[in-house]
Parts: sequence; structure tokens; C-alpha cells
Amino acid sequence: MKAGPGAGPAFLIYSGGFMGTDQIARLAGLVAFGVLGFYLELPRPVAELLAKPWDGFVLPFAAALFGAVATPYISTRPARQVRRFLGEASLAIALSGLLGLVLGLVVAALLAIPLGQLPFPFGALLPSAGALLCAWLGTTFFVARQREIVALARSRGLRIGAASNPAAAGGAGVLLDTSVIIDGRIADIFATGFVGAQLWVPGFVLIELQRVADSADALRRGRGRRGLEILGRMQKDFPDTVKILDEDIPGVREVDDKLVRLGQKLGCPVMTNDFNLNRVAALQGVVVLNINELASAVRAVLMPGETFRLLVSAEGKELSQGVGYLEDGTMVVVDDGRRHIGATIAVVVTKVLQTAAGRMVFTRPE
Repeated sequence: MKAGPGAGPAFLIYSGGFMGTDQIARLAGLVAFGVLGFYLELPRPVAELLAKPWDGFVLPFAAALFGAVATPYISTRPARQVRRFLGEASLAIALSGLLGLVLGLVVAALLAIPLGQLPFPFGALLPSAGALLCAWLGTTFFVARQREIVALARSRGLRIGAASNPAAAGGAGVLLDTSVIIDGRIADIFATGFVGAQLWVPGFVLIELQRVADSADALRRGRGRRGLEILGRMQKDFPDTVKILDEDIPGVREVDDKLVRLGQKLGCPVMTNDFNLNRVAALQGVVVLNINELASAVRAVLMPGETFRLLVSAEGKELSQGVGYLEDGTMVVVDDGRRHIGATIAVVVTKVLQTAAGRMVFTRPE
């Protein structure tokens, strides 16, 4: 039998099939609070109960109704939230929270002795309130400072979270997105030692990379396979620092959104070449490492008057201009260089122009 649309939650005890945890909690609360209501009615005089017999059922019925409605909110649902948090939290966060909880309860136990000597009702209420407050403060503080705690533990020779999840160790790491793996330059940059952290590839990024490699489009398929080859080579060359991260963000579908949320959760930067992901992550407080910005920062600085050799490879926009390119892709315009197309000549820098699209160097034959 199904409850009607207007039935309250207290009456949705059983709707067919097996009862869920909330329904079991409602049933247990109904019975427990109902019994408590009858127990509270026992001290009433028997004559009063005989004169008004229905009055003896008001408190038990109200208590049972309250128990059926409120029990899931004080039992199963908080427990479900705690279980979800523990499932999503790293080992370092869980251990830090447990340590904070234990220390908070120890402090509360020490405070309970003097607080219990206070007159009623303070002596009865303050020890319990103090225990809740100290437990909450200890857990919150230690979870917020879990990275410092893990670093201190490691300095003492302990290894926390060095199991299957590299992020659980609390060490420094950088999350990689699909674009930066396909780009390939991260392999050469990491080999130089400039990235002083582990490289973490989330499982959902690896899945997206595999989808790109299986694409029907030949260009996308080639890029995806190239990314998988680069990642495989990096794992082979740096097995201790390039890790597949077994972390996911439940309830989030888009890979970019998952990456930003994971960066927030782990407190680590995201490396990407994707302009939109760069903007979104920065707006949400996640540090972004962009290889294109790094490439722009390490380009050779050319000053007016400097001389270098250049292959003039194409015609320029102006009648007599020639165009060449530096190794980093910077366009070099050579005045009166059209007659030197196909030749490598010495040129002198006359002007360097920085535009929104990049840098342009203007030169003339020496």
C-alpha cells in the first residue's frame, strides 16, 4: 500500500520491498520515543489517569511522532554525511581529523572535572557542551593544518599516506590536464628539473585522453595517441614522480570542473594550456601553471642593435619585406629582405614590438 500525496514523513514507514536506513531509523525512533513517553507518564497519579484515560496517551503519541520524524536527522543522515566525507577525504586529512578529535576529547575530559563541580544546572550541562566544543575545535584545527602536520610527521621519520594514493601523503604535487599532456612540452620541462613537485594525472583525465585517442577524427586520434605515448614515456623515465591519481569528484560530470574542484580539495596547482580552464581555475582560487606563459617568459630577449643570423623564408606584407622565424616561433620581419628569400643572412635588430598576439622583431640586413 502506498501513502497518499498528503501523507507526512512520519507515516512513510514502509512503501514495499526492503526498508532503507532512514525508514528503519524512523521505526526505531517511533518505538523508542513512544516508550520514553509512557515512562514519563508513569509518575502521574493513578486516579488522574483513570479520570482522564486518554490524557495518558497524549505524551507517548507526541513523543513517538517526534521520534519518527526527527530520528533520521540525528542519526542516519549525519552518519551518511560523515561517511561521504571520509570517503572523499585523503588519508592525511582523515588522520589529522582523528588526531584533533582525540586531543579535543582529552582536553574536554580534563575540563569536565572542575566544570562538574559547578552548581546545577551548569555542572550538568557544561561538561557535555565543553566536550562537543573541544572535539569540534580540535578536529577543525587539525584538518585545516593537515599539511603542516604531515610535514612535521615526515620530518620525524613517519610516512603518512604513502600507499596507493600519492596525494594522501600531503606532499607537493601538480595536476595535469589533457591539453598539457597532448602538448608534450611538459616532458622536456620536467626532465630539466624546473618543476620541483610530483606530476599527478587524475584518472578522469586519463579516461578523457583515451577517448581522444579513440576518436573517429584522424587529427584528434593522432593527438590522443601522442599524449598517451608521452605519458607512458614519462612514467617510465620518472616512476616515482609521475603518478596516476585515483581521485574523483562525485556529482561533477565535466572534466575541467572536476580538475578545478580536485585542485581546491588537494590545495595544489593545475597545469594546463587551455585558456578557458585557466580563467575558471584562477577565478576559483586555484593556482594555474600555463606552459604557454612559461614559453613566453623564457624567450630570448633581443635588443635594438643586436645582430644574429636568420633564414628568410617568406615574403612580408610590404613590397620589399622578407619574413623569418626564430626557434621559439617569434616572427622576424626583415626590411629589404625579399631578395634574400631562401638564404640565411646576418640581420640587425631595429625594433621589438610586443602585441596581444605575441612578439614581433623588425630587422634589416647587416
